[in-house]
Amino acid sequence: MPEQATATTTDAAKQRIFAMLDRDGDGAITHTEYLARVDRAAAAMGRGTDDPVVHTARAAHEEVFADMDTDHDGRVTFEEYRTWAGHDAFERSCRTALGSLFDVADHDTDGRLTRQEFARLRMASGNTESDAGQAFDALDTDGDGLIDRDDYLAGIHDYITTGSSPMAAAYRTLSTP
Repeated sequence: MPEQATATTTDAAKQRIFAMLDRDGDGAITHTEYLARVDRAAAAMGRGTDDPVVHTARAAHEEVFADMDTDHDGRVTFEEYRTWAGHDAFERSCRTALGSLFDVADHDTDGRLTRQEFARLRMASGNTESDAGQAFDALDTDGDGLIDRDDYLAGIHDYITTGSSPMAAAYRTLSTP
């Protein structure tokens, strides 16, 4: 794929994720909005705020927000996000934070999510049930009805860095907050 087309594709992917994180649509991700994604995931999975897995997820998300907010004003604009998002940021902080959300959903701690767990996690992030189902089907390449942690993280990584991934369906349509 030509370099310009790749940049356009990844910008479109970044815009979709940014829109998912900017819950009120005001053009910036606030600290409160960003940390609320952990609370939504915990509530969707029936975990209380005192659950150690939720504490771990909040701490990981605090680190990501601090990493994204390059001017330290408590708000991340799309330009800040676009400049920040990519392979290095994913490996530096996103992998841990997104893995912690997976862990919030993985009640039996087997490193795999069922279709129901996956859908609940993705819908807590603002995806429609249909798009979460399509993403699940694309990630469940062996057809065993489970998504493992590494495949989930690889799908998000690929979407952020290339704009293409089995997870693309989960970002196509966002439900209203």
